[in-house]
Amino acid sequence: MTSIIIKGGTIVNEGHAFVGSVLIEDQQIARIVPETEADGLDTTAAQQVIDATGCYVLPGVIDDHVHFRQPGLTDKADIDSESRAAAAGGVTTYFDMPNTVPATTTLQALDAKQEMAAQASHVNYAFFLGATSDNADLIAQAPRHRIPGIKLFMGSSTGNMLVDGDEALHRIFSAAHDADLPLMTHCEDTAIINRNMADFQQRYGSDPDVWCHQLIRSEEACLRSTLKAIELAMEHRTQLHIAHISTKAELEMIPADCLHVITAEATVGHLLFSTVDYQRLGSRIKVNPAIKSVIDQEALRQGLTDGRISVVATDHAPHLLSQKEGGCAKAASGMPMLQFSLVAMLSLVDEGVLTIERMVELMAHNPARIFQVQRRGFLRPGYQADIAIVRRGTPWTVTPDCIESKCRWSPLEGQQFLWHVEKTLCNGHLVYDQGRVDNSYIAQPVMFR
Repeated sequence: MTSIIIKGGTIVNEGHAFVGSVLIEDQQIARIVPETEADGLDTTAAQQVIDATGCYVLPGVIDDHVHFRQPGLTDKADIDSESRAAAAGGVTTYFDMPNTVPATTTLQALDAKQEMAAQASHVNYAFFLGATSDNADLIAQAPRHRIPGIKLFMGSSTGNMLVDGDEALHRIFSAAHDADLPLMTHCEDTAIINRNMADFQQRYGSDPDVWCHQLIRSEEACLRSTLKAIELAMEHRTQLHIAHISTKAELEMIPADCLHVITAEATVGHLLFSTVDYQRLGSRIKVNPAIKSVIDQEALRQGLTDGRISVVATDHAPHLLSQKEGGCAKAASGMPMLQFSLVAMLSLVDEGVLTIERMVELMAHNPARIFQVQRRGFLRPGYQADIAIVRRGTPWTVTPDCIESKCRWSPLEGQQFLWHVEKTLCNGHLVYDQGRVDNSYIAQPVMFR
């Protein structure tokens, strides 16, 4: 029996923080022992003892929203490279989006992705099944134990998976309810976006400056689509998870008595950046939905603690830097954020935006609850030992040579952080240790419900 003891760290789990030790046996957490308990743990019997004194011991991050680009877009990223980035960032589980080539809109494509990950993923993996205008019948056949849910693009984005016809939307919301599967939506109104783009191109030329992106993919476009999603979810009694919410107005329209079935995700990018950053970073922060105003950013940050935001994810979406050149029409939308999401959120903890206990809830506990992940997302006996060990220490700067993502850039380049991901354990295996990813380790598929 393989046994590891993580000793003397501050364990943060389920609203509590205390100094203690964690015993891991054969991939699972066997015991959690507070320092105050007299008997403690016998470290002499363990095969490995990790001294976590001065560190925080957290459940590994579950990122419910990534784009790893495999298959079909592997010039940008692939499962091997991006799961290395995850491991280096304390992320032990990811849910990948369906807008690849081919799109994950059939059971065959889903199986193919699972097989790819089984050969290459260094952290735990799962894949959304994508909804289209004509595959609602497939939702009933979806393998509920193998997928987090259904992903629906109600706004146009990378991958041409837009569904905005009323009849198709009613079928999809109804089918997701009948299958008892969460429906994650990308909410932007394409007609409004197209109208705005035509107007800005008429005034400013074929490729308006990237600062115009937040006016083209506007608050109104987000609001109109999110309202429709909420109305459909309430009509069909569907569990709705609104991805990458970006405006104060959207947060305010989620009914307070429905927060258990209508949940909102905020991305690290929308929490860190606002429109004032377009001048400094340009198309590097061009994403869909667009980075919005300081007022929206502050509302999202407030939503982290008042219950309106349930999950923090990344929408990790790598592109080559050459593909990010241009303005609103030409530059690709999306940015790589996965490797630095945990240290970035810990910086917001330092700023007093939220507590470390709440951060753990948003990045580990709540994704596990909302998507009914089996035996992950918490530090509990009998759960898989998915653990991030972090330390606040000397300042360091994000530079290209520390980036694991295949695209080799980050909008956070030049940013200084005080927090370090020291070690990442995935299923009790030390997959990342102070700068080194174990490329030989292959992780596990996530099971649900």
